[in-house]
Amino acid sequence: MNKEIIAKRYAFALFQIAVEKQLLEQMEEEIRAVWQALAENEQFLSLLTYPKLSLEKKKALIKETFASVSTPLQNTLLLLLERHRIDIVPQLAQQFTDLVNEARGVAEATAYSARPLTEEEKRALSDVFAKKIGKTTLRIENIVDPSLIGGVKLRIGNRIYDGSISGKLKQIQRQLIG
Repeated sequence: MNKEIIAKRYAFALFQIAVEKQLLEQMEEEIRAVWQALAENEQFLSLLTYPKLSLEKKKALIKETFASVSTPLQNTLLLLLERHRIDIVPQLAQQFTDLVNEARGVAEATAYSARPLTEEEKRALSDVFAKKIGKTTLRIENIVDPSLIGGVKLRIGNRIYDGSISGKLKQIQRQLIG
């Protein structure tokens, strides 16, 4: 079965528990921290998937390493370990974040600009484009790309809104050639 589908099921179950126990915000932060910890320590993940290390030792590693996370998340990690699916944590974290964002009416966006955007500019972008896509707000990550010359290129999901100078120049070039 596809990792995305499996991760979606675990994420949905974890999301329901988080809503029920009113731990949504806390669990969102914790799952991002777990995802980041596993991403930064590839050796730790390979240790958890090492076949010669006993399941009990692997469980002890999980319990010790992630002792500060909530019980539902820790239990989910242990369950993934038992079922040899600990490698789906990145997909699980992404699916969980998507569910939380959907519940809050938030969308993830990436803004490419020639210079770093101020908080006020991010807020203005969020206000304008959130309405266009039917959300209450956007969580914007800013990436500086000097090749844009000026303006902003905004990516929300699989949609791109290009208001950059380089984008306008390419559009003019295509019109002149075509």
